[in-house]
Amino acid sequence: MSEIILMSDARVAAVPVEENGEPLVDVSAHLRVDDRKHEDSRGAEVQLRQGVLDRLLRAQALLPDGLRLLFVEGYRPPAVQRRYFETYADELRAAHPDWSADRIRSAASRYVSPPEIAPHSAGAAVDLTLTDAHGRELDLGTAMNANPEESDGACYTGAANITDEARTNRAVLGEALSAAGLVNYPTEWWHWSYGDRYWALQTGAPAALYGVKELDA
Repeated sequence: MSEIILMSDARVAAVPVEENGEPLVDVSAHLRVDDRKHEDSRGAEVQLRQGVLDRLLRAQALLPDGLRLLFVEGYRPPAVQRRYFETYADELRAAHPDWSADRIRSAASRYVSPPEIAPHSAGAAVDLTLTDAHGRELDLGTAMNANPEESDGACYTGAANITDEARTNRAVLGEALSAAGLVNYPTEWWHWSYGDRYWALQTGAPAALYGVKELDA
């Protein structure tokens, strides 16, 4: 298995950002959208950078007949990202009082990106899954946003402890998204991004295209 680079890795933060100024756009007219994150982000979650949406539409066109992407969350305001990160870090700290601050940060970043480099807060990342033609979610092995503890690591994209059906569905999703130019965060099968620091590091791009963005900026 190839090395998993976590969001907390210094190599991610070291990637420069050359912000291209692309706007956030509402995806709801273009993709099937789920509203399970609406309460947290108050509608901001249906926005993405235009270049990311373009690539998602390309990926959807590559899916087998009858399958559709189900968009769950895109842009995440920095304050929401910070709350998610700190809440999960607090849970880990309570469960592992002997862990150092660096270990807590690293472990937390398996599931929530550190706020200062978060792809979601740049409008560059999307959490999504697959549905059939009737809108029923396919089996991808875990609930979306299952953390490593509650899923026994099955949230990792390459996890061995999932069914053959789930593995096949992950492969279908991954092939379409990869072909469209997105990269996966390998601790979360549902998280894909384009244009952010993590994408740049994984693809060898000289810089990220999108930096963390406040919604009213």
